[in-house]
Amino acid sequence: MDVEALRTFVAVAETGQFQGAADELGISQQAVSKRIAALERHIEVTLLVRTSRGSRLNLDGKVFLPHAKKVLAVIEQAERAVHPGSRPLRVDVLNRRISPAQAVYRFYRSHPETDLDAVTLSKENAAQAVQAVLEGTVDASFRALPADQVPAGISAERLLDVPLELLVGPGHPLADAPWVSPADLGGHRIWIPGIRPSTEWAAFYQALSEAFGLSIDALGPNFGDEALMDALADSASLATLVGSGDRYLWPQTHDLRRIPLHDPTPVYPHVLLSRSGDQHPVLTALRDHLHTAGPRTPHDAWAPDWVAR
Repeated sequence: MDVEALRTFVAVAETGQFQGAADELGISQQAVSKRIAALERHIEVTLLVRTSRGSRLNLDGKVFLPHAKKVLAVIEQAERAVHPGSRPLRVDVLNRRISPAQAVYRFYRSHPETDLDAVTLSKENAAQAVQAVLEGTVDASFRALPADQVPAGISAERLLDVPLELLVGPGHPLADAPWVSPADLGGHRIWIPGIRPSTEWAAFYQALSEAFGLSIDALGPNFGDEALMDALADSASLATLVGSGDRYLWPQTHDLRRIPLHDPTPVYPHVLLSRSGDQHPVLTALRDHLHTAGPRTPHDAWAPDWVAR
């Protein structure tokens, strides 16, 4: 069905005149007549009755009109959906507690007029998140993506290196240290529940373990962040790793300690993934914000050498 013919029919129905529709659409009256005739031939139904005062809808025309308007509304909505800036920017932050979510939130706080939607593709690994970006399910995603897995059509920018911190309870031997080196963690049990095989964070922690001889495991069921905080508070040997920008809350009585890691500083490299050439203005503003106001990468940063840069 010819969309312009459909649009012309609605214009005639609303103005009541072929000339009125022609003036509204910026075409000739003859063009209006041809479009209406073509539409009626296509659906094999007469829609309009010409009168001395113009045109009016017959019964079939009255039935057809609301459906025509719905079709045009859907087409307009589809056009707006792919026009840069006409819809919210959808950004996958993986988890609302971790640094990408906090960074996007700070961006929104400094640009409250922006239209964005933070989503969490928490069950998808990096490869699946990239596919979601390519398919347009989301406009961007923060992932630690290997350089050799960046497909054609994807722009990968390493804009958010997040230093890791050790999180322990008050009874842990390192609880009062001002900072520790990754090498100091050898022999200490580091528990990170929720690490799933074939995910980029599993690959990251595997690389971290091998680089510094650490014992990192995800043994046992994952009962959530609150249960992890409870376990740390009650243990003199258990520790976990969190990002310096991650937001976790616990009861004051837990007295948990966040201890920076230095010499070197392990960073989790969140790479901003987007479609190449995407001109969405909010994406451009977010990228600029991270360049200028995002956390600076430490001078002694360590990250796996397979991460896209």
